[in-house]
Amino acid sequence: MKINHLGIATKSIEEALKFWEDSLGLENVHTEVVEEQKVRVAMLPIGETRIELLEPTAEDSPISKFLEKRGGGIHHIAIEVENIYDALEKLKSSGARLIDEVPRIGAENCLIAFVHPSSTNGVLLELVQKTE
Repeated sequence: MKINHLGIATKSIEEALKFWEDSLGLENVHTEVVEEQKVRVAMLPIGETRIELLEPTAEDSPISKFLEKRGGGIHHIAIEVENIYDALEKLKSSGARLIDEVPRIGAENCLIAFVHPSSTNGVLLELVQKTE
């Protein structure tokens, strides 16, 4: 396993890029809208991982709700796994509370599933499996 990305909630990707690109020199290599999650994402590689900027595309987006409650900042940590089905089964059998018991499609067509913060000491955890 490795950290795939750190998800950072922001009201505006363009505003956030002023810091991440202009001040730090990172490059936005991929931007897309993930309709199912009502979010627009931008990916900025940093070392072996990436920063994922998350901008809501609708008022009922989970990111909109996060921004209303907490403001911008770290939303989740994403861990890359080889087999998301096995990882979910292991977590479930150990008593972890899963938000997604079945993987769904996320950014860059990856399989994703979220683990509830109540099982991870307050951190929203995303599992990511890259697809071919």
